[in-house]
Amino acid sequence: MKTRPFKQVDVFTARPYAGNPLAVVLDGSGLDDAAMQAFAKWTNLSETTFLLPPTDPSADYRVRIFTPGGELPFAGHPTLGSCHAWLEAGGRPGSPGRIVQQCATGLVPIRVDGERLAFAAPPSRRSAPSPSMLAKVAAALGLKAPQIVAAQLLDNGPVWLGLLLSDADAVLTLKPDHRMLRELGQKVGVAGLAARDEPATALIARSNREARAFARTPAEDIALEVRAFAAPIGVDEDPVTGSFNASLAQWLIPEGHLPARYLAAQGQCLGREGRVHVQRDDEGQVWIGGDSVTCIDGKVSL
Repeated sequence: MKTRPFKQVDVFTARPYAGNPLAVVLDGSGLDDAAMQAFAKWTNLSETTFLLPPTDPSADYRVRIFTPGGELPFAGHPTLGSCHAWLEAGGRPGSPGRIVQQCATGLVPIRVDGERLAFAAPPSRRSAPSPSMLAKVAAALGLKAPQIVAAQLLDNGPVWLGLLLSDADAVLTLKPDHRMLRELGQKVGVAGLAARDEPATALIARSNREARAFARTPAEDIALEVRAFAAPIGVDEDPVTGSFNASLAQWLIPEGHLPARYLAAQGQCLGREGRVHVQRDDEGQVWIGGDSVTCIDGKVSL
């Protein structure tokens, strides 16, 4: 064991302890797969990352991403959180305002957008889920067929079964059977378009959990409510999920469900206030942005 610099970062929030936490070991050199996996299991966070020197000369650093149950080729909140930690620890990108992260899926560009970081969503493959899988997932979520507007398998490294539901309320009131989802072995993400014409007083009149979920500041304009269930990898519900939001944008913007720039909310049912800033540029590249804040800064023995 040796002492290594360590940070715990809250991602997709500007307010500490309101987003998705990430453990970052800033020097992962000399650690084998088993040691990384054991530490990720111990932190018990949705993801833990280990920063390493890049093997591609185009990259500024390399990252390996672990959940409590295994390694991921790519994930969104670990990308933003790791970059935030790397910059805060003195990392200097080769090009001002642009960082290149190397991970198992390849090179991921990250840009500095004011004080916020945004990553270029990697290519996403889409396919139709099998009717039998869709029916089993719907049963595990307690959904009726009319509540599902559209469904796609979304693959940008992680594979999500994405469901567009009838509205945001349908998303926020789900009570999933995580045991059933774990047995199905499929990560599932759900999204619903926020109502534009429902008075705030009617929303506040809902149950306490829903009222908290819909309590927005006047300046916010939430277009999409999102939840992500990942029981097969040891995370029943992920607070805020960059990879799934990226695939959602690549699916829903071209099909006309969402504008080229919008704000998504995730984590309300877990008491979080995750905010995901989405933009598709003129070249068609989707960028996923979010704030990050360091909550723990110290050292770890590994």
